[in-house]
Amino acid sequence: MALWAQMTPQLQYLPTQTLNELYPDTFPLDVRHYLASWIEDQRWESFDVDNMEQEPQARMLLDQMVHLLQEVAQQNPNVVERVKLQHISKNLSVFQPQPMLLVRTVRDILRKERHLLAQAGIGFPPFQSMPMGPPAANGTPQPVREDSKTDVDNLVLKVLEIQNCRQTLHQLQEDLNWEKQETEPMQGQNDLDPHHQDQVTRQNRIKQLEYNYAICAKKRVQLLQEAMCALEQCQSCLILRIKSWRWEQHRATIGVHFDDNLGPLQTWCEQLLGVSGNLRQELMLVKRDHGGGEQFQTLEESLACLLQTLVQNSLVVDKQPPQVIKTQSKFSTTVRHLLGEKMAPGKPVVLKAQIITEAQARNLGQGIVPNENVGELINSTAILEHNTSSKSTCATFRNMSIRKIKRADRKGSESVTEEKFALLFTTEITITGCESPYGIQTISLPVVVIVHGSQEINAMATIIWDCAFSEPNRIPFVVPDRVPWKQMCEALSSKFMSEVQTQRGLDRYNLHFLAQKIFDQPGISEDFSNMPVSWAQFNKEVLPGRNFTFWQWFEGVMDLTKKCLRDYWSDGLIFGFIGKQHLHVILQNKPNGTFLLRFSDSELGGITIAYVGPTDNGGRKVQNIQPFTKKDLDSAGLGDRIRDINCITYVYPDLSKNEVFKKFFTVPSPPNPDGYLPFKLTTVVNPGDHSSTPSIPPQTDLPPDFYDQPIGFGANMNQNRFSPHPNSCTPTYMPDHMSVQGPIFQSSMPPAPSDEPIDMDALEGILSSF
Repeated sequence: MALWAQMTPQLQYLPTQTLNELYPDTFPLDVRHYLASWIEDQRWESFDVDNMEQEPQARMLLDQMVHLLQEVAQQNPNVVERVKLQHISKNLSVFQPQPMLLVRTVRDILRKERHLLAQAGIGFPPFQSMPMGPPAANGTPQPVREDSKTDVDNLVLKVLEIQNCRQTLHQLQEDLNWEKQETEPMQGQNDLDPHHQDQVTRQNRIKQLEYNYAICAKKRVQLLQEAMCALEQCQSCLILRIKSWRWEQHRATIGVHFDDNLGPLQTWCEQLLGVSGNLRQELMLVKRDHGGGEQFQTLEESLACLLQTLVQNSLVVDKQPPQVIKTQSKFSTTVRHLLGEKMAPGKPVVLKAQIITEAQARNLGQGIVPNENVGELINSTAILEHNTSSKSTCATFRNMSIRKIKRADRKGSESVTEEKFALLFTTEITITGCESPYGIQTISLPVVVIVHGSQEINAMATIIWDCAFSEPNRIPFVVPDRVPWKQMCEALSSKFMSEVQTQRGLDRYNLHFLAQKIFDQPGISEDFSNMPVSWAQFNKEVLPGRNFTFWQWFEGVMDLTKKCLRDYWSDGLIFGFIGKQHLHVILQNKPNGTFLLRFSDSELGGITIAYVGPTDNGGRKVQNIQPFTKKDLDSAGLGDRIRDINCITYVYPDLSKNEVFKKFFTVPSPPNPDGYLPFKLTTVVNPGDHSSTPSIPPQTDLPPDFYDQPIGFGANMNQNRFSPHPNSCTPTYMPDHMSVQGPIFQSSMPPAPSDEPIDMDALEGILSSF
């Protein structure tokens, strides 16, 4: 927060109008003050404010800002300030529809601050972009972050200043004692005594020493108070960072980038603990020198409270348990203590785990320790052990298991896969230099407990909804029942990329089709961005005409793509999610044999080939080959199947399939030395199986450039533009057939003539040789 530290003294000289222009009502001065360090650590200059694809990152910064401000409000002892900050955090929701506006606002404020400081001759240039480091893997330069613990360094310097002040006082006291000792023999001498002048000089020196001592003692107390305030602010910032780390860990479940390195936070914790110990020592010496007044008693109590808060926040779940846990199955988790090296030596520290309900997790915030066991955990204890190479102190639960679970009473249509639990970890530790032990605890992310593998997909839907849409500072584990579709888009695209392990996300066409599907509005071309989607639409209500929910269908597509189609998808060879109207429009003017790959909307985990083929009367028709599932693609890959199907020749728009898919074709295996010839599975499609498929009409009511226009976010389209032509075709599925060529075994035995009886004994002998 170097910029803000330089800016703060200048605020008093700025006119009111300038202040109001610099910090508008949407982003008041309070936000800049309380979140100064965090604001200056973010990459505002790396944003292209006109690129809407960066909205998810901007919205994540907005969520973090609201979360941090709420934390600051909760920890503020001043009621007026607390209420004011809570009100400001709510007002920040004005940026929710346009998170890029927040980026623009903060960036402009930082630029103006630099400009004002440059005018004042402080040393900052009018503006320069944040220094850039080496490019990242994607080619984007990464900003060089300033040391996030600059405040800690300043705090350490302040403690050194207190210690120097104490040493100066000690020297002054020694000099004062010496001067007083030398003055005593001169007492009672008259003014005519030649040594009288020396006595006056010594007395003046004593008065000067006493004055200097009083000034230095006063400065010592003042420095101590300032250090206490600085420690409190710095520790509050640290705790916010730890909570922010936990929040980012939570969001990582849906694929949001997460840096799991706890090393810097551990160093920060250890430095603050060292500062706290030094201040405690200095406070004891001040009380010895100046007496135990009420002022020092208050400082001592504040310091003890800060130490307790630091220790209690130093326990974090480093490696989370799986968020869907099946009973009777093994799982692991790791808990890390950020002050592990500072623990007092002695008996080992044992960490105990127990499973708690959502209600019990809620009560933890009110200081209520759960006393009822709702589940039986196996291997529920672990010892905090120090690793010298990584300098970490962790307790690893390697073979934990839930033997049984006690369910809460459910209401209405609630399912067991919607019930959330958590693992609570508790222990008691003693910090070196502290007399009393500290009871500390932390909880895991919410988990869903299942008893059968068939419940896993629905349980994961509960976790995805929780991780994607929960508020940073929520009551455990409250989530909204409805969210805007644009938030759902971000979650689906992020999860798809993370699960499939690809850099290619879902484009606006894919997302528009998904909106049409979840809202059951296939003919609507309007913008769905702000339309609310409910938890029931996501994973409780089955899709119209299907026996599965939206999430079950989407998860099936992700699983198929991850296991069989990752490279095809990453290379852009799969169109993916596309509606039939869209499919019809883009293929209507293409020649016979043009095809594209799309995910089946009627079968879980299926991909189909839609292509243009001829009709009996000389027209053209769109047909869809029966979807390929994982089982199908395990027996013959998608590339080989596309190579075998003769009725498809060009990948949409006009690329030769043999050129595009050749790297996916399987090279024929050479004959085996044992006499066997290899066999080959060939995909055969008979276009005549569905000769009644309606043909493509020569024109439709959709303009040819319809899909060149933006779809989804901010699109301005008429609803009827997606209505199909009355004579347009409804694509149908046609089956594919697997033709097996081989196996062939070379034999010198001639075939038996057809008019001779078959020797069954000989036949059995031949068969046995295989």
